[in-house]
Amino acid sequence: MWNLSHDSDIARAVTYAGVAPVKLSILMPVYNEAKSIASAVKQALDVTYPVEVELVIVNDGSQDGTGEVLAALDDPRLNLITHPQNKGKGAAIKTAVAGATGDYMVILDADLEYDPQDIPRLLQPVLDGHAKVVYGNRTFGSHSSFSFWYVMGNKGVTTAANILYNCYISDLETCFKLMPLELYRSLNIRSAGFGMEAEVTGKLLRQRIRPYEVPISYRARSREEGKKITWKDGVEALWILARERVRKPLG
Repeated sequence: MWNLSHDSDIARAVTYAGVAPVKLSILMPVYNEAKSIASAVKQALDVTYPVEVELVIVNDGSQDGTGEVLAALDDPRLNLITHPQNKGKGAAIKTAVAGATGDYMVILDADLEYDPQDIPRLLQPVLDGHAKVVYGNRTFGSHSSFSFWYVMGNKGVTTAANILYNCYISDLETCFKLMPLELYRSLNIRSAGFGMEAEVTGKLLRQRIRPYEVPISYRARSREEGKKITWKDGVEALWILARERVRKPLG
């Protein structure tokens, strides 16, 4: 068994700027990530967090040995859940949300594209009382982008959201979306796949909740390394944003 130790003093919840003690649920959907999952978990749990954390991992029907790697991990902060069959990222997050026990949540993919060292920076505006929804804003460069068309597609979807909702956000498709767990549950996200990113943002903007943005690091992997998102997901995102825009405001 792999035993990942942690400092109990760091794991305790703390209070900042009059904000009640916070527990953060890090939600990790996993599908066929046997090569990266051990490193992804270790990196996530090695971070010095200013609050208590749990890592909720949903193995979404992996068939490449991911389950065996996960079964060998041992840390009291881990909560492992398994889907017998692949259902998609949105469905995996829905399961993770149902099993989470934190006050706030943030999504962290298992593909090593995002650096969990950025999570405390996402959390800081919440602890300071300046925000309740925080997005990690990726700055794409030659060393960090998957392809020209991937970056343009991301910018196109984000621009469409800004036009439709008369707002200005920088990175709609970012994985790093931090918010109260109960707020996410109230959104009732139905998209099973990558469309959940657009649905989350559309529903937040429809409630006039503008995310606070924090710069983050990013390193896109190649298709050969396991990149799963395609142009079809971009088309779906545009459809979802338009659909949510014409619905009546929530609440």
